[in-house]
Amino acid sequence: MNLVKSLGSVGGLTLVSRVLALLRDSLAARYVGAGFASDAFNGVAFRLPNMFRALFAEGAFSAAFIPLFNKKAAGPEGLPAGYAFAERALAVLLPVLIVFTVAMLLAAWPITYLLSGGFARQHPSHAQFAFAVMLSRITLPYLALISLASLLGGILNSLDKFWVNAAAPILLNLAMIGGLWFFHGADEYETARVQAISVTVGGVLQLAWLILACHRAGVDMRLRMPRLDADVREMLRLIVPAAAGAGASQINLLISTSLAGSLLASGSITYIYYADRLNQLPLGLIGIGLGTILLPTISRLLSSGQDAAAMDTQNRGIELALFLTLPATIAFLVAAEPIVRGLFEYGKFGAMDAKRCGWALSAFSIGLPSYVLVKVLTPGYYARGDTRTPVRYAMISIAVNIVGNLVLIPLIGHVGPPLATALASTVNVAMLYRTLAVRGHFVADAGLRRKVPRLLLAALLMGATIYAFEQWLDPYLGGPLIVRYGALGVLVGAGGAVYGVACFVTGAYRIADIKALLRKRGATSKPVQE
Repeated sequence: MNLVKSLGSVGGLTLVSRVLALLRDSLAARYVGAGFASDAFNGVAFRLPNMFRALFAEGAFSAAFIPLFNKKAAGPEGLPAGYAFAERALAVLLPVLIVFTVAMLLAAWPITYLLSGGFARQHPSHAQFAFAVMLSRITLPYLALISLASLLGGILNSLDKFWVNAAAPILLNLAMIGGLWFFHGADEYETARVQAISVTVGGVLQLAWLILACHRAGVDMRLRMPRLDADVREMLRLIVPAAAGAGASQINLLISTSLAGSLLASGSITYIYYADRLNQLPLGLIGIGLGTILLPTISRLLSSGQDAAAMDTQNRGIELALFLTLPATIAFLVAAEPIVRGLFEYGKFGAMDAKRCGWALSAFSIGLPSYVLVKVLTPGYYARGDTRTPVRYAMISIAVNIVGNLVLIPLIGHVGPPLATALASTVNVAMLYRTLAVRGHFVADAGLRRKVPRLLLAALLMGATIYAFEQWLDPYLGGPLIVRYGALGVLVGAGGAVYGVACFVTGAYRIADIKALLRKRGATSKPVQE
């Protein structure tokens, strides 16, 4: 497999999705601002679907389903055996999702209370809390929709059709942008309700897209009577620990949001949410893309006895992750407030809101490399059928996060939860890396050891450039939208250009590396069986 080519396909579509998400959030900041309505939507009604997407679409279900699907498809019966397993998995998954969704709708009040950290204590108005519960009930059907979509997406990923699944989130963002642009209400509460409705509409569009894509790929799933055979029981056994392991950062963020809702002033959850959305941009482009590609690739290589190729693939994955993540980390540390100003300071989202959000973004960015490396390292466990070790380390990182929140919130307010989340993720990735190394399942090769310090130096040179340009561009970041976006484009473009040059000057990348990459450009991985 050409890892760069596959990541480019997934990353390009994810870039489109994330840019649309920034536009969506800019419109939300303009029409909803930073208050209770935005906290209710961002902290509860939208947090739950986002968490389930990360746990299932990008985490647990893929980790449990894809290796088993590949194992079946690589057997003597070929792809038909893989499709039959997928149908049996769907037969069990569908009734579970229906029951689960109904139960969640009935329990919307306590769920909202737990996720919000007790809005009722901070906002004693019964009508306000009832509003948050209503938003939660509107978005809850998305959980079932995205879980079904993740099954179909897992099949397509196993067939190396990564781009189809990567394009699905674009539909969610388009639905939400359309709702905000055309149907925003007279006040922030009406607009938050529109946001919630558009989430579920987007889920319907995503599932429909993947059903159509599977049909075009010759995969037509039939409904069967549910039956817990040995393969399905094995998948279910793997899902629960994989959910906690893959979703540690989401669980940490959920805890941070809950504590923020309980201990901090109104608007704090919104500052953390917008900061997280910006932090998720490189994570979505790099971490999720690499995780999507690496799991089926490594599991396929290991199942065919190509251990050395699997090791090389993971080395190159870490190399790519750091190449793309280190500059984003430095940029968010150096220019968090100007970036937030240019994107969100408009309408109901004021200058102080932008400043506070910028502080949260800087804190989040400290953990950005570790957020991405978790996505790169965990496939090394899942591809070998080990879901217990990542979940054990995830539990430790969650404990670190809780303690960090309780210590930091009284000291630094709403910056505490993002910083605690970053520290917890760093602890998690350190444990994952050490265990893989001790087991002999990962050894950093000479290329990776040579490039990492040079990439860091190149990123620091880029950071100095961004700091200099930031002073010059600051007056333009508060102007009309086209002016501020243009200023941000200059800031990002200048930093990117300097980073690219610095990578060659420092020797992080050499001309020979580019030539080797171009020679491999035509290489692609073979499907499990044609």
